[in-house]
Amino acid sequence: MQSWLYMFVCFDFNFCVDLCVSAESLTCNKCTFGLVGICLNSDTEQCSSNSSVCFTGKATFPSLSDFVGFNTQGCRDDATGCNMTTNATLLSVTYTTAVECCSTDQCNPVTLSGAPSTRMTLTAAVGAAVLASVWGSLL
Repeated sequence: MQSWLYMFVCFDFNFCVDLCVSAESLTCNKCTFGLVGICLNSDTEQCSSNSSVCFTGKATFPSLSDFVGFNTQGCRDDATGCNMTTNATLLSVTYTTAVECCSTDQCNPVTLSGAPSTRMTLTAAVGAAVLASVWGSLL
């Protein structure tokens, strides 16, 4: 009888510990790779228990004013290097990296360049052109 009670208490304690850990962990928006302001694989990420902040990192090239650059998002173990902008040079091209951090669930929103309606209009136009081309070849 005592071993059954012990197993029940241990199970109950482990369940409580699991609940406490998941209640404390942070949920961040995740983007492994973004190009020109569009995240190519948007998702959410549950940070490990020692993660304390969500981050958004951007790399831009000041000499290319029309190029938005690259971005990445997710969980970061600590706030070291957060809310900083640095300039560097690679193969004689200057680039700027900026890392912004925040500490509430999904506080790092996935940003997209261009309005969704603009992208939808472009998609519809391309789709109509392909359909017209196929239809024209059948006639």
